[in-house]
Amino acid sequence: MPDNQNQKSASEIVKGDLQVLTLSEAQVEQLLDLNLLLANLEKGFKALSQGDVQAPGRPEISIPGKGFILSMPAYQSGMQVSLKTVCVFEGNLSLNLPNHLAVINLFDPETGKPVCIMDGTYITGIRTSASAVVSVKLLSRAESKIATILGAGVQGREHLKLLPMVRDLEKIYIGSLYFEDAKQLAASHENAIPIDDFEAALRQSDIVFLCSHSYKTIIEMGWVNTGTHISSVGYAPPEGELPKEITQLHSLFVETRDAFEQPPVGCGELAGLDPDSGTELGEMLIGMRPGRISDTEITVYKAMGIAMEDMVAANLVYERANQEGVGAYIVL
Repeated sequence: MPDNQNQKSASEIVKGDLQVLTLSEAQVEQLLDLNLLLANLEKGFKALSQGDVQAPGRPEISIPGKGFILSMPAYQSGMQVSLKTVCVFEGNLSLNLPNHLAVINLFDPETGKPVCIMDGTYITGIRTSASAVVSVKLLSRAESKIATILGAGVQGREHLKLLPMVRDLEKIYIGSLYFEDAKQLAASHENAIPIDDFEAALRQSDIVFLCSHSYKTIIEMGWVNTGTHISSVGYAPPEGELPKEITQLHSLFVETRDAFEQPPVGCGELAGLDPDSGTELGEMLIGMRPGRISDTEITVYKAMGIAMEDMVAANLVYERANQEGVGAYIVL
């Protein structure tokens, strides 16, 4: 029999005050090392494909005419348990708010105690573009010199920030539904050029990023050069920004095969496709399936945004916050 003479009964135990670290958006951005993020996302993709990450499907609450809210939990041994709540409300832009707002909670895996509440809005933007840039590192031709980014919002901004970390590019074309937005974003980078002719830009490009929130396709297959790597991160079901014929006819890569499920778990552009037609980035990294096999092959990465990415980023932030004493504590 266990010796529990000195242990209180369940009826005597109360939670009491718990000290929980809080981190603002500015603090999260300050603490997140982008080189470490790229490296740890690669490790995360490997862990996913090896079955070492728990990340159940994301339930959705829909508010008609306003937006939707997703819950995204994830856990891997050696990390804090992560739970992100992300709110996607398109009308926010007219209120000078981002159309994606998020909060990430971290929990101690030994006890389940909440240990941190941090802003997740910056992480949501940067981890999406970081994963796309990982796909560029792994799948685009090393000699790629020209890229096109279609979408001049948050994702366009973050892609432009991270892309030069993995490829030495001579030109980065920036396109948008609104040319003034493309001009403004392009002004932030010396090699960026605003464009209003998407087809002309794609016909010159080695790398193409689709970063829109478009409910209809924004490119055509005939515009894409042989040897191009295409990355699409937009989420706007039921159709989306990426033509289905591109995903059907070329080498397709995904974060996980959950991408083939119906939204909100998966991507509208992949609906109806055989899940075995796609290769997980992690499967390529651990040698289970090939990546690019020729310089003339067109490779396609379709992202859905997954909880593993939030977990990796949030844990990097939390570890550094503890090391540097950043953040404030609240009592729960």
